[in-house]
Amino acid sequence: MREIQFREALREAMSEEMRRDPSVVLMGEEVAEYNGAYKVSQGMLAEFGAERVLDTPISELGFAGIGVGAAMNGLRPIVEFMTFNFSLVAIDQVINSAAKILSMSGGQYSAPMVFRGPTGNAGQLGAQHSQNFENWFANCPGLKVVVPSNPYDAKGLLKASIRDNDPVIFMESEVMYGDKGEVPTEEYIIPIGLADIKKAGTDVTIVSFGKIMKVALAAAAELEKEGISAEVIDLRSVRPIDYAAIVESVKKTNRLVVVEEAWPLSSIATEITYHVQKHAFDYLDAPIHRINSLDVPLPYAPTLIQAILPNVERTVKAVKAVLYRD
Repeated sequence: MREIQFREALREAMSEEMRRDPSVVLMGEEVAEYNGAYKVSQGMLAEFGAERVLDTPISELGFAGIGVGAAMNGLRPIVEFMTFNFSLVAIDQVINSAAKILSMSGGQYSAPMVFRGPTGNAGQLGAQHSQNFENWFANCPGLKVVVPSNPYDAKGLLKASIRDNDPVIFMESEVMYGDKGEVPTEEYIIPIGLADIKKAGTDVTIVSFGKIMKVALAAAAELEKEGISAEVIDLRSVRPIDYAAIVESVKKTNRLVVVEEAWPLSSIATEITYHVQKHAFDYLDAPIHRINSLDVPLPYAPTLIQAILPNVERTVKAVKAVLYRD
């Protein structure tokens, strides 16, 4: 084991897969000459050359479409969006081409590719650059949606995503690229669709994913000081969702809080709530609580950002509510 940054874990995953498989290519804005907007692809142009690490124009619709066509013709493209806020320009190619081509062609064509880049709020970037679309993409059959929370998971999941024969949406966070964590030197792969229990507990289940796992784990640490034992589950992917892991945990703790950065309507938290009440209703000792961003565009002012996004205080309060300690 050694400690490396989140961005380094992603770079290692892409580089290892490009060395293993010559059909893997990387394309996107500033991924080559500039070494990536967040330096995720640093040094990759020098190693793999301009035919496999390609700078694109500022045209997400265009290069996403080129990526889909390349995937249909034998390559395994990694298409980087500088932010998933910009993926809305390309969503037609993602939803109507990549996700549907296997079905529409009767299995004659597939699009084995990865769309990756940062998602969600990253500080004072304003309403148009601070959005979460994990639930949007997870709504579409034909896609897989992966949202890692730490360098170890990021590397193992990205390698699995690159090898997957379906199009994968791989969503990161700008504020996590510098995070450090232990990552093995030997090769490993984490299967898509398996949640991970980051902290075992007995009193309540807290479910989250991506950078909001920091909120969930910090809340669990605060609750521990008051004698409340929280089990914290990291989904790691939101399509597929590891429903079984959640249900088994709820059967043990009898209470559930879901923490997610996206807006509340039609959220992943809503879907989990439905599934648990359907499959574990008799085990619940309290209504399920969810913590989402408030249902407004994210403002610029830091005080308002803090008030709108999920945080430790709101999560602790929700846990105490399901424990009837409020």
